Amino acid sequence: MRKPTVRKTKTGKSKESNPDAPRCGLCGKRGRLIQTECCGQWICDDEDNYVLFSYARNSCHRNHRRYTLCAFHHGEGHPGDWQTCPKCRESFPAEIYVGYGTNEYNFVKLENPPAYEPTHCDGCGVVIKLSDGGYSKGAKGIFCEKCTGKAFLL
Repeated sequence: MRKPTVRKTKTGKSKESNPDAPRCGLCGKRGRLIQTECCGQWICDDEDNYVLFSYARNSCHRNHRRYTLCAFHHGEGHPGDWQTCPKCRESFPAEIYVGYGTNEYNFVKLENPPAYEPTHCDGCGVVIKLSDGGYSKGAKGIFCEKCTGKAFLL
C-alpha cells in the first residue's frame, strides 16, 4: 500500500490575513499545518510541542494520531472505513473503542457507539475513564491514580 503524500503549509503572516488559508480541523488555528496520513485533514503541525512522557494533550497532530480509531485503523492497514471496521472494534474494550471514536480529536465521530458499563477502581470505587489513562492495571485489579499512588507508598 502506497503511503499518501503529506502536504504542509508554510508559516507566514499572509496566512493569517487570507480567509481561504486552511485551518486546523480540530482547533481552528492557521499557520503551520500538515495533512493527516489517515484521513487527509488539515491539522496543526505541532508534535514538536509535546514533551516526552508528559502525557500532555497539547498537540492536535499527536492527539489525533494517538487517540483516534481513524489513525489506528490507518496505522494497522485495515481495509474500508474505520467506522464499520470489525478489526478495529475487536481491538479494544468497548469503553476505549467508544472513547477513541467519539473524542474531540476526531474529525468524524462514531455514530451510534455501543453501550458499555463504566469501569470502577477496585480500591475506592470511583469511575475510571479508560480512554483517558490515569489508571493502573495488574493482578489485583484496576486502580485509579490515587489508589495506585497509595499502593506504591506501602
